[in-house]
Amino acid sequence: MGAISPLGCQLGAIWQRLTAGTSGISLIDRFDTADYGVKIAGQVLEFDVNAFIPPKEQRRIDRYSWYALAAAKLAVQDSGIDFAREDPMRGGCVVSAGIGGLETLGEQVKTLMEKGPRRVSPFTIPAMIPNISAGLIAIEHHLLGPNYAPVTACASGLHSIGLAARSIRHGECDIMVAGGAEACVAPLALAGFTAMHALSTRNDAPTAASRPFDRGRDGFVIAEGAGIVVLESLEHALARGARIHAEVAGFGMTADAFHMTAPRDDGDGARRAMALAMADARLAPADIDYINAHGTSTPLNDKIETLAIKGALGAEHARRVMVSSTKSMTGHMLGAAGGFETIACVLAMQHGVVPPTINYDDPDPDCDLDYVPNTARTATIRACLNNSLGFGGHNACIALKALA
Repeated sequence: MGAISPLGCQLGAIWQRLTAGTSGISLIDRFDTADYGVKIAGQVLEFDVNAFIPPKEQRRIDRYSWYALAAAKLAVQDSGIDFAREDPMRGGCVVSAGIGGLETLGEQVKTLMEKGPRRVSPFTIPAMIPNISAGLIAIEHHLLGPNYAPVTACASGLHSIGLAARSIRHGECDIMVAGGAEACVAPLALAGFTAMHALSTRNDAPTAASRPFDRGRDGFVIAEGAGIVVLESLEHALARGARIHAEVAGFGMTADAFHMTAPRDDGDGARRAMALAMADARLAPADIDYINAHGTSTPLNDKIETLAIKGALGAEHARRVMVSSTKSMTGHMLGAAGGFETIACVLAMQHGVVPPTINYDDPDPDCDLDYVPNTARTATIRACLNNSLGFGGHNACIALKALA
């Protein structure tokens, strides 16, 4: 597992901050926000790109690919795999972004307008396309198997992991590098999401701005980073004596077919994704101990995801299951969220601790589950669900099992 996030870039530090309820939200310092209605974000601050990517290569790719390449390197290092000793045809990569190289796009449009078309960088297109990080990771690690990037907005990272697991199940490969990355703390993204009224405007209290399921929630906090995992078939992992963190037991994906940005009123799309993931994993609702919710801190998402969870698990059991949103601490990492939150789920199972939903101060009667408010909780987690829901009505859920 490898992560680049507003809570740090090393798993130990990330886990300490998640369980301490530490917020990674702050005032944006990367560009001047004087004319913006929103001035806060989950920025990646503890990142030395020079430790991962040579300076010449840095200038040719977008920041989102910096994060993807770095997280992939950390995940491969954590896995202990030496790809030089593996069959390259049996290794693949599914890594995506919800948007891609927005920073590059904004900079090059400015160059076009101010200096003309001859000054636009020849790296503009390859740097900004959301599949390029999957290609770059394959180049670096010489992975000749399946390589693609499902672009499904905020569900991209989780779709990548679920589909990578299916590639292994179907015998296409033995090893897959999978997850998502995003670098959306950029002027164009901030302006666009602000125009939609999608973002929290708590500029005077950044660390309190992301407050999933709380009655006072007023929008999500844009954030950046990457979450990448290395998946293997059980047989391959055992043969090389791998340290196995957890099992991807099931995957479900559905469409709302309802609205460009809003979820279905009844949460049926998300409900069906959870039901499919549990069925694929041969798990009953009673087997689920924890759900890492999509939990964006928007009025609609949190209310409707609560309905979906009750529909998938049954209202009675749903009220006994621990549900938390780590976005309360990281903000919403868009296409990177599903990968990062999968890692958070695995760490929760390994340590027997559920990260809290911070800033939960005023319960909303429409959100009536156990959101693990404000303080981490010790618990045995045998199986959990991780939800990601994206603009366009894209729903994804994976079921994870702890090692026996």
